[in-house]
Amino acid sequence: MSIILGIALALLFAAGGLALVRIVWGPTNLDRALSLDVIIVIVTGILATQIVRSGDDASLPILVVFSLTGFVGSVSVARFMGRKEGLE
Repeated sequence: MSIILGIALALLFAAGGLALVRIVWGPTNLDRALSLDVIIVIVTGILATQIVRSGDDASLPILVVFSLTGFVGSVSVARFMGRKEGLE
């Protein structure tokens, strides 16, 4: 089980690195905002993996708050970009 969690963490860190590259090289602001949302999901996955690895669920409220923050951020960016493009 520890090997699987290690592989999962390695893949999550690799995905985080690729998302950071997308933030730097993203041609539009929407690409950058989407990459930030992806990073929030990746950090949530890393927190969940650490909770599973340690067996301590004291970090669960942090996970919930991070998930809600990611959701609200995604909705806010989508509404802002929709108004900016005139797609109300």
